[in-house]
Order: sequence, then C-alpha cells, then structure tokens
Amino acid sequence: MIQQIDYFVIAPPLALALVAALVLLLDAFLPAHPRTKPVLGLVTLAGVLVALAFVVAQAIRGGPPQSTFCVPADLAGPARLCSFVADGFTLVFAGMVLVGAVVVVLMSMTELAAGGIPVGEWYFLLLCTLVGAVTLPASRDLIMLVVALELVSLPVFALTAMKRYDGRASEAAVKLFVVSVVSTAVMLFGVSLLYGIAGTVYLSRLAAVFSGQAPAPGLAETTTLATAQSLPAVVSVGVVLVVAGFAFKIAAVPFHSWAADVYQGAPVPVAALLSVISKAAGFAGLILVLVAGLSGQAATWAPIVGIIAALTMTAGNLLAMRQRSAVRLLAWSSVAQSGYILAPLAVAAQSITPRLAGGTGAVPAGAGAFPAGIGSGAVGTATAYLVIYAAMNLGAFAVVLLVSRTATRNELDDYRGLVFRRPAAGLALAFCLVCLAGLPPGLAGLFAKVFVFREIVEGGSGWLALIMAVNTVIGLYYYAVWTARLFTPPTAPVLARHRPMPTTWLAIGLAVAVAVLFSIAPQLVLDMTSLSSFG
Repeated sequence: MIQQIDYFVIAPPLALALVAALVLLLDAFLPAHPRTKPVLGLVTLAGVLVALAFVVAQAIRGGPPQSTFCVPADLAGPARLCSFVADGFTLVFAGMVLVGAVVVVLMSMTELAAGGIPVGEWYFLLLCTLVGAVTLPASRDLIMLVVALELVSLPVFALTAMKRYDGRASEAAVKLFVVSVVSTAVMLFGVSLLYGIAGTVYLSRLAAVFSGQAPAPGLAETTTLATAQSLPAVVSVGVVLVVAGFAFKIAAVPFHSWAADVYQGAPVPVAALLSVISKAAGFAGLILVLVAGLSGQAATWAPIVGIIAALTMTAGNLLAMRQRSAVRLLAWSSVAQSGYILAPLAVAAQSITPRLAGGTGAVPAGAGAFPAGIGSGAVGTATAYLVIYAAMNLGAFAVVLLVSRTATRNELDDYRGLVFRRPAAGLALAFCLVCLAGLPPGLAGLFAKVFVFREIVEGGSGWLALIMAVNTVIGLYYYAVWTARLFTPPTAPVLARHRPMPTTWLAIGLAVAVAVLFSIAPQLVLDMTSLSSFG
C-alpha cells in the first residue's frame, strides 16, 4: 500500500525546509555584495511568516485533528496509528515557536550586519532548527520525537560557534555539543527500554500498554503491566532515563550547569533561541512523552518531576542573584523559569490516575491526538506559562542585543541610566523584567504565576507551592536590582550613541507588544492553551 501524505498538515515544517534550501542556493549563487545580507534575511523572514500563516490556517479550519504518516488500517488494527498529528497542542506550540522565530530573525539581521559571520549558513541552520521545533509537537511516535529533537539541537552547535576566532563562542559550542550528546544517549537508552517492553513506538499504543489495557509484547501475548511483577522496575528505569534526557534539553537541575556559559559565549540571537524556541521544543517533547505516552506510569514520573521542578527553580534563582553579566543573569533566570513550567506537570497525575482507574481515557482517541482531559489542567497551565515567558524573555534579549552593540562586557552596570539615554529601550526592558518578576504593571507574569500556584494547590502539592512562593520572592530581588539600574542616573559621561538598526526596534516592539497584550487579556492565554480543545 502506498503511503498517503497530507501536505496541508505538514505545510509549516515543509515550508521552512523549502525556504532553508532556497537560502542555501541564493547564498551560493548570489554575488558577494553587501545587499545580499538583507536579501537572505528577508527571504528567511518571509519563510517563517508563510509557515505561521499555514499554522493559522490550520487553526481556523478547525474540525477534528488532522494527521498523516499513518499506519495502514489493515496493519494498525482497530486503533489508527499516526506519526504526525496537527491538533490544538501542535498548533499552540508551533505558533509560539514561529512568533518567537520572527523576533529571532529580526535580531539576527542586527547581529549579522556587523560582519564576521557567514550569513547564508546562519539562516540555513536557523531554519533547520525551526523545522525541528515545529515538527516536534506534532510527533506522535518515539522515533520522530527523537529525530525532531535532534534537528532542533544539532544546528545550534554550529550557530553558537559562528563567531570565528572567538574562543568563548567555541568553548560554548563544545560544551553544548557534549551536553547534548550525553542527553541524547541517555534518552535513547530509556526509549530503547520502553520500546523493548511495549513493542511499539507510537505514543497512543505506549499509553495502552503501560496502563495495563493492552498486552506487553516484550513478555508474552497475554501479559500486561497490570499483572507482570518484573516489569515495573524496568519500565521505571526507562521513564527515569527519558525524563533525564529531556532535563538536559530544558536545563533542569541537575543538568543545568551548561546554561550560563553557553548563553554568554553564543551570539545574543542564539541565546534567545536557546532560551525560548529550544526550551519550548524540549517541553513539548517532555509533555508528549509523559502525558500522552506514559500516562499509565504517572505515579513514577510525577514525584520525580516535582522534585526536579523544586530544585531547578531554587538553583536558578540563587545563582541568578550572584550575576553581574546581563546574559548570565537571563540564563540562570531561564533555568528558574523552567522550574516554574515543570511544577504543574508534577500534579498532572492527579487527573490522570482517576481516569485510568475508571477504565476510560487511558488511550488517546483518534489518530494519536493529544488526549484531551488527561492532565489537561496541568498541561494547559504549563503551556500558558511558557507562552507568556517566551514573550517577556524575547523582549529582554532584544534590548540586551541593542546594548551589546556599545557595551562589550554587557554587564548590569552598563544599563545604568538606560531610560535616560534610550527611553524606549529602557522602558521596554523595565516592562519585561517587571513581567518576569510578576509585578504590576506586568500583569502577564503575575497571572502566569497565579495560574501555576492555583494548579499546584488544587493538585494537593502544598510543599511545592510553598517552595515556589519562596523562589518568587527571591526572583523579585535580582529583577528589581536590574530594573533600578535602568532608572539610576549614570555616574560617568554618556558615550557617543550607536544608531540601532530598524530590525532591532521591530524585535523589541513585537516582543513587548505581545507581553502587553497578555498583560491586558491574561485569560486569552488560558483560552488559547486550554486542552479542552486539544484533540
């Protein structure tokens, strides 16, 4: 039987891949001219916008989840198994990634204008990363998940080292490479254990096997996890290894030590890419594996995720307090934010276990669509926080890029009096920092934390809510210190001002506009990320 492919379903990653090939060809055949740089940047930006338009079209189309790359009906049996599914979960993450990509491309135009970085290779690798980031939330089998995750990670090594003859960038690239290779090896080992027991790579089939509703081929045709005595230990090891592999990707404790050095050594647009797009892809994969594939083992992974969340937010905040470099502070702040995003997943088991006990909802319906109702509140809350965090962090990185053009060291003292030197940039950074701290008028950050607190408390994890409350207070300190510097009159004479490129202001404006929108209408984020409409 010939595999039928629905090209409309895969249009977003396909458009990005075609534009990546076009950029590579244009770079090879266009004459070496200063105007070539903006041309390639505009082509890349157009490709991202086209992919975003396809995502919007799929969302407007509505209806049941769309899928492709499916197992033929005569081989799949009663359950339809598909590798690529465009449901609500996919569209929310793809939209977030592509909006963030617009800001990163605009920042890249500013970074590349200074020269010293190959433009064609930069945009090609950036588009390849976006292909993986858009494909990953649509992946519904372990093989596609791993391939998409590596497609997100591998181009970033080269992007980090694009500054030739820069020792710090080369060191950052090597660290990122080593960490990523180790995390991939750990995750693949866990995936191999799960596949060996379940005998399938499809997440919906994994959910059926690990919830005891289907036989485990790794033992015998009639043996299920509900009756096997030796399986839980093996499955638990596989679950722990998979969680550890994703913990590397999202810079969660104890696999977080690479973040600050890599962020500082990489070009600022790459640091923003790692902080938002790569992190979003990592969380999308983690949510899919845990909630859609391993819902039957929630009792195993939920306590682990809770402990990791508590340690991650605490370590990130404590380390951020000691920083004097703006990029390193944002790096450790990003680690702390990962802890906040992980926290709701720790209580996802509260909504998964009753459904499994009732005998319904264990196996995702449809062609691998995200299981609506299974951990929906926790996943929706984590996704909402991630969306709000992405807008605020991109705005902060865009202003950091602006300041880095004149401040080589890019330390917090370089931002002293920024509101007086560049009122628009200073106020934009102040607003983003206030949002990240969760203080008015940055109501987006405040409501994001309220969403998480409410979900944790309702899930019965009072200890985790207490730890998050303490960490929120700690985070207020370093955000307030940085914000205060922005409004402090400079003690030294102001140097000649650098005239920023329009793309820098566009990046700042877009990120801040989204953050303001979320502050005005926080319920919009919850409605957009609600899993009641996912699948």
